[in-house]
Amino acid sequence: MPATLLRIHPENPPHSRIQQAVEVLRKGGVIIYPTDTVYGIGCDVTNAKAVEKVCRIKKLIPEKANLSFICHDLSHISDYAHGITTSTYKVIKKALPGPFTFIFEASSNAPRFGGTKRKTVGIRVPDNQIILQLVKELGNPIVSTSVREDENTIDEYVTDPDLIFEKYRMLVDLVIDGGFGGNVPSTIIDCTDDDFELIRQGAGDIEQYL
Repeated sequence: MPATLLRIHPENPPHSRIQQAVEVLRKGGVIIYPTDTVYGIGCDVTNAKAVEKVCRIKKLIPEKANLSFICHDLSHISDYAHGITTSTYKVIKKALPGPFTFIFEASSNAPRFGGTKRKTVGIRVPDNQIILQLVKELGNPIVSTSVREDENTIDEYVTDPDLIFEKYRMLVDLVIDGGFGGNVPSTIIDCTDDDFELIRQGAGDIEQYL
């Protein structure tokens, strides 16, 4: 079945449309959604089969894939990560929602991609009302990986929801059109040593929050 293209207002997403997307996720569907950086491909983090499908689409090995996931707010982070000090928490509280992926030590509750227990977990809280409302309504984080195929190249389709739909319509279950997206990914920061080690410079500047 080809995917559905669902247009949602980026600033005031109607609850009925958010609910429509949530139903797809609850049935094990894979969706494409807007963030505050690049459009993402994802699913309910608790659905192992859906996570495997995301990995197949991106040609990733589940147990080796560095999939991050999107939380609605900071309250979710403590469920999946541990060892977060007060000083680290103060920084991420200032930086989120925003274009960052923070890497922490994984707690025992962290999802097992490919059945493998993870040592670390990447967390995102994007500054985008569509995906935040979707995660809140779902009640679980959403697996997140970029629609970009190669981080070193910029393809025209990654910013245009109609072009994304044409490319992925036979691979996913739903594409959310929340307006044009960006082509610069999130900034990745490793916080596992109670430090803020820059792994990848993206759209966010962590220095202004330190």
